[in-house]
Amino acid sequence: MNLKKVLTTHVYIDLSILLLRLSFGGMIFLHGLGKLFDLVSGKSDFPDPIGLGSTTSLFLVTFAEFGCSLLLIVGLLTRLALMPLIFTMMIVVFVHEAHLEIGDKEPPILFMLAFIGLLVAGPGKYSIDHRLFKQK
Repeated sequence: MNLKKVLTTHVYIDLSILLLRLSFGGMIFLHGLGKLFDLVSGKSDFPDPIGLGSTTSLFLVTFAEFGCSLLLIVGLLTRLALMPLIFTMMIVVFVHEAHLEIGDKEPPILFMLAFIGLLVAGPGKYSIDHRLFKQK
């Protein structure tokens, strides 16, 4: 096998993972930023799809969409940060929007699938995780 081709392929894969982390992390961050403003302002009419209470649900979703998305973007504790994001999207798809047709819940499905793909792929070379935890 051609070593140059293998190395080039790895660079493309790592750049692709970076692009996915930045784009999906950035998009969900914007959702989380809005929820952070709602949380700080004391909004109390947030949906409570699994019976934890409106404020608790808003706090948990804000933690996932705001806090975990920042970790995803920079690639720090990436796989750990993806778990609350995946769980949040699963609740949106299978509980909160369960009554909708599949086309009407396409965005959370795409987020969920991208997050699962990143969980499997890992943070990639262009991440803080790679710097901190790379195997010698």
